[in-house]
Amino acid sequence: MSAERDTIVAELRARARSVGFSSFGIATAEARPDLAQKLASALGEGWHADMEWMEETRERRKSPSALWPGARSVIMVGLNYGPSENPLARLGQKTLANVSVYAQGRDYHDVIKGRLKELAGLLARRTGADVKVFVDTAPVMEKPLAEAAGLGWQGKHSVLVSREAGSWLFLGAIFTSADLPADAPHPESCGSCTRCLDVCPTDAFPAPFRLDARKCLAYYSVEHKGQIPDEFRKPMGNRVFGCDDCLAVCPWNKFARAASDDKLAARETIRDAQLSDMLALDDAAFRAFFTQTPVKRLGSARFLRNCLVAAGNSGDSAYLPAIHRLMVHENPLVRGMAVWALRQLAAEEADAQRDTALTAESDPEVRAEWIN
Repeated sequence: MSAERDTIVAELRARARSVGFSSFGIATAEARPDLAQKLASALGEGWHADMEWMEETRERRKSPSALWPGARSVIMVGLNYGPSENPLARLGQKTLANVSVYAQGRDYHDVIKGRLKELAGLLARRTGADVKVFVDTAPVMEKPLAEAAGLGWQGKHSVLVSREAGSWLFLGAIFTSADLPADAPHPESCGSCTRCLDVCPTDAFPAPFRLDARKCLAYYSVEHKGQIPDEFRKPMGNRVFGCDDCLAVCPWNKFARAASDDKLAARETIRDAQLSDMLALDDAAFRAFFTQTPVKRLGSARFLRNCLVAAGNSGDSAYLPAIHRLMVHENPLVRGMAVWALRQLAAEEADAQRDTALTAESDPEVRAEWIN
């Protein structure tokens, strides 16, 4: 039986490579009994900000068997999405609308899920076991499970670090009722390095290996549904979707290679997107420009909100015509950030318009932007 299982795992490992996965490992469903306590601690501290779904799925999230009682083994796979250049170099180019590396190409959920289903189908045919596939949308704690399966370790920035891919690794999971031989967990290998903690522009790490979303620019630009809090607007710079700072400085990236998967290749139009062009997108144009990418899920209003923060941080009055146009946008998220951007680039003009604007504005948050 052991020889048969080894043969099946070898076949799965080979198939994973053939469909494009760069990493493969197996953990038992109960490999991380510490997850329940770690999750409870993070939720108790409020580090999940207003991502209520983390609290709502707490019980199912704490272990694979809590999500699916039939799970006995977890297959974890990784897919390298390393950039061809250091994304930090783009933060100084104020005319760019910086989109995080992971969102510059086709949505990884779609790419990985299809390949996971192929791998899971092979396992089901060979063993008759039940299988379920997950890519980031279910209450699965992929990073600690990937660590348990030997793909890498969770770095001090809380992201999985791989010796082969650095911090640039998409993860997918297959839960199965099959009893498969587990790989050895990967030891934590950050040593004394704190570069990822030190580079964070908002001090979002209360301690190594701990991330407080309430201070994270990636959270505010991607997950947060309201206005960007005032204290995080300047630190956002020209980041309009996500933040790569803590990933990009990891020394293990020196061993990483640029992603070679055509389906995940960065679209030059997104990687090199000009802030002026992004500010001109209406809803239909936004959806067309970002079709099949993670950015599309953000919605045009929140995207414009982020772009207006970038415009306000640019120091460039060339953006004033776009800001003026967006000050009468139907969505208060956009109007509010347009007012803030106007204040950054033309404070006297904003003061002169304030009283007139307040008579026409009913949204309390937008009114507060005029008054502050």
